[in-house]
Order: sequence, then structure tokens, then C-alpha cells
Amino acid sequence: MNSVLAWNENAVSEQLAARAERNLRGPLHGMPILLKDNIETRDMPTTAGSLALVDNAPGRDAPLVARLRAAGAVILGKTNLSEWANIRSTNSTSGWSAVGGLTRNPHALDRNACGSSSGSGAAVAAGLAPAAIGTETDGSITCPAAINGIVGFKPTVGLVSRTHIVPISHSQDTAGPMTRTVEDAAIVLSAIAGSDPMDPATIEADARKVDYRAALDADSLNGARIGVMRFADGYTAETLAVFEENLGVLRDAGAVLVDITEAPDEDVMGSAELTVLLYELKHDLNAYLASTRPDQVRTRTLADVIAFNEAEPRELALFGQELFLQAEAKGGLEDPAYLEARATSLRLAGAEGIDRMMRENNVIALIGPTTGPAWTTDVVNGDHYGGAVSTMPAIAGYPHLTVPMGFVKGLPVGMSFIAGRWEDAKVLSLGYAFEQLTHAIRPPAFAPSVGSLEAVAPLLAPLR
Repeated sequence: MNSVLAWNENAVSEQLAARAERNLRGPLHGMPILLKDNIETRDMPTTAGSLALVDNAPGRDAPLVARLRAAGAVILGKTNLSEWANIRSTNSTSGWSAVGGLTRNPHALDRNACGSSSGSGAAVAAGLAPAAIGTETDGSITCPAAINGIVGFKPTVGLVSRTHIVPISHSQDTAGPMTRTVEDAAIVLSAIAGSDPMDPATIEADARKVDYRAALDADSLNGARIGVMRFADGYTAETLAVFEENLGVLRDAGAVLVDITEAPDEDVMGSAELTVLLYELKHDLNAYLASTRPDQVRTRTLADVIAFNEAEPRELALFGQELFLQAEAKGGLEDPAYLEARATSLRLAGAEGIDRMMRENNVIALIGPTTGPAWTTDVVNGDHYGGAVSTMPAIAGYPHLTVPMGFVKGLPVGMSFIAGRWEDAKVLSLGYAFEQLTHAIRPPAFAPSVGSLEAVAPLLAPLR
């Protein structure tokens, strides 16, 4: 599947040492966990999938990694990803990096694993590790989790440190758990959440974090008013049919469902979001590159990376770097165009988006299909997303959970649970209650294609 870029050569000895400890540190003691390869560890390079960073080994743990180790977890290795977390091109192939090649979806190997935490999603779905850490700017945890048929949780921005993670946007970036169950996601989140003096966004994290596993309640759907986002489009009829079936499950569990049909102007919001990401990419990536060792990383700025890509045939063999070029042309964060775009996107996604929908409809959370089933990887035309609800919680910085809800022709699809800032425990609990009723996860078939999946193969074969 090309889901793992590198294995930690110390993992076995570290697990043996964990087993030898007389006192368990908690539920993660001795647990192997994979990390997306834009997260720094002291014992492996951090490449973000780019050949420009293949020697980037500063010998330091990101604070979230230090928290995992303190909880007794064993870092098993680094997962493949969409190179530079899928911010290089508008015509990219998700799951591909020049270092790791193409990550394949374990449910059908010719299908895409979605980006940019593709390797984390595919590896957990395939059983290579019980948990992985992904990162998201907009959909990069929830999409690969849903498409690979696992649980993915994007926390409130500021709950988990972003220090020593290759960045896109300080407004929207966050790391989060990708697991086979909501309970496991809650356990991992409890370990990695917390304030970091090097990341100002996390100043409230220690005061806001709770024991997320203890907060899970299998009866939390009973009596809960939940908004159904009916305005999202782009989904296939089959995906919507699976979603409608699961709305019945929620009603049977006592949930009161309220249809919501009005949304903020998605075109204006999306345009403003892209402007923000381009400005912040230039600023934040330049700052990250400046923090690396010059004897290991010779590309010290975004402009250097652009020049490196132009000189390296493998980098631009499948798609270009037009978003990098647009970002390089931007000014600083004091530019009025940036400040206006950030205010506009935040207002439409937050105050006039999720906050308004929840307040006016008197609901405690919002739900919708996370995205459609995995598309056939297409290196000519790029990605083919089948709908998404990730943008508003991504811009607003609010929690977003996806839980498996069923299958479309053998390919998994997920249901999203979204709520307001710092309502991470509530979102996880609602998703946990849904999961206990459905148990819609299944082992992948590793089929060469959807046509070779046993359930649909007879329908795809010719009659004579």
C-alpha cells in the first residue's frame, strides 16, 4: 500500500522496555503508534514527502510525540502522505509523495486513500498499527479516515500542539488521532492534548482538556437535538442512501433530527480560505525551514523549495506547484487582503456558519456524510472528491469527528459529527454512541479493484 515511509529501528527495543516496566503508565503503555511524516521525532527524518527534506533529522520530538512517549506509547514509524500535506497543486493526486510514492486504499488498491493523511488512514485500516496521528488543515484527517473506513478526529485548533510539525496554516492546522474505534481516538487525544508554551494557540488547552475516554456515553444520542446539514452537495445517490439509513438509527436511539438547509456562501468562504492558506503557507513554512539544520536542509525558504522542485524531475512528474507559486507571490500577514480574507472566512464558517446553525436550530451538534467513497486514482486529471463537510469546522477551528457508517459497493463511507469550539468531548461521545449501534467497520479486502470485490463482482461481469 506504500502507507509507511519509514520504520523506527528502535521500536522493538522500546516495546520490550515498556513491557519490562512494572507499573503501567496508562492505556497507551507499550502501544505502537504511527506518525504522519510531517511530525518530527528524534529518531527518524521528517520529510513531508518531499525530496527537499529527505535529510531533515534535527533530533527532536514534537511536543505531541513527547506526550505519547510519556504515556508509554511506542513510535512505530512514519506514514506516507500527500506531499507538503496537499498544498502544492490544484491538480494533485492525493496520497502521492516523491519520497513515498502513491498510498493505495486497502479496500480496493486502485482507489485513492485521500489526502493528506493518506498513509495514516490506510495503515490503521490495514491493521499495521492500532492508531496513527494525522494532521488536518481542511479535511486531511477526516477524508482519509472516512475513505479508508476508520475513525478520524480533528480536534479544536489549539487543543494539540503544532510545534515541530511541518506547517501550512497556523489558523487551521492541527494534529489528531486516526483509529479503529472512537474509544481509541479518545484515549490518544487524552494523551496528546495540552498546552505548549511554544504554540500560543494552545494557551487554553490545559484548562479545556478532559479525560475524553471517561466522557464517552453510549446513551448520549437519547434526547439530543442534532442538525442534519442538507445543504452540502456533490455526494452520490448511493452515499446519501447510506446516510439516510443511518439517520433512522439515530432516531431509533432517541435523537431529534432537525434539517438545516441554509448555509453561508460557500464560494465566498472557500475563496477567502484559500487566500488565508496561501499567505500563511509562505509565512509559516519559511519559519519552519529556518528552524531546521542548514547542513541537513538546504532549502531555507518557500522560494528555495520552488527552485528545488523545478530542478528535480521526480517532483513535478505528475503535477505542478501552482499553489506554491501563488503563495510565494503573497506579501506579509500585515497585508489588508490577508486580514480581510481571514475575517471573512472566520465569520462565514463560525459566527454565521456553525454557531448560527446550532443556535437558530437549537441543536447541540451537526451531522452529514463526511465525503463520498474512494475514487479511482487518476494521475492525469487529479482527485475526484465526492462531497465534503470539512471546510466550516476547518476554518472555524472546531472539532470534527468521522465514524464509519456503511459501504457503497464495498467501499467505506463515514458520518461526520461537528460542534462548537472546545466541544471535543461532546462530539466524541455522540460519535461513540452512534458507533455502538452500527459497528460499521470491517477489515479491508486488499482487492485489486472494486470489480474484484466479491459482493459486486457478479454484477460487473458480462452476462455472456
